[in-house]
Amino acid sequence: MEYVVRIEQQGSIPLAVARRRASLAELSRVIPEACGTVWNLIKAQQIPGAGRHVAVYLDDQINLEVGVELAGPVAVSGELVSSQLPAGNVATTTHFGPYQLLGNAHAAIVDRCHADGHTMAGLNWELYGHWIDEWNHNPAKIRTDVYYLLK
Repeated sequence: MEYVVRIEQQGSIPLAVARRRASLAELSRVIPEACGTVWNLIKAQQIPGAGRHVAVYLDDQINLEVGVELAGPVAVSGELVSSQLPAGNVATTTHFGPYQLLGNAHAAIVDRCHADGHTMAGLNWELYGHWIDEWNHNPAKIRTDVYYLLK
């Protein structure tokens, strides 16, 4: 897949998340489990305005925040933590296809940033499209937007 990498200004987006740490090999298990945990807590706490799922990679040790976008800041409790996606310049691309191939989208962003002299701030994240039945039969249509915060 060919990726179009864009540089954009993004505003801050409130999140409700669960914090995790995972190895690279564990991500395919940890992220979906945490998404389910967060979604169940959102429903149980009757938090309005939940949007797409997100996985925020905080550092190279793969400390994560996995959760959902919110329409605005809200009070949360228990394992659910308030957080936010940062405002600022980002490098972004859209990946269509199975999650196992997301590394290609990340590599495209890193390559473009290095080629154009952009300095990455370290924080990056994936926003996952709401699952639709068609994706069960055609995983090439699964949409994930990938972002890297720039300095």
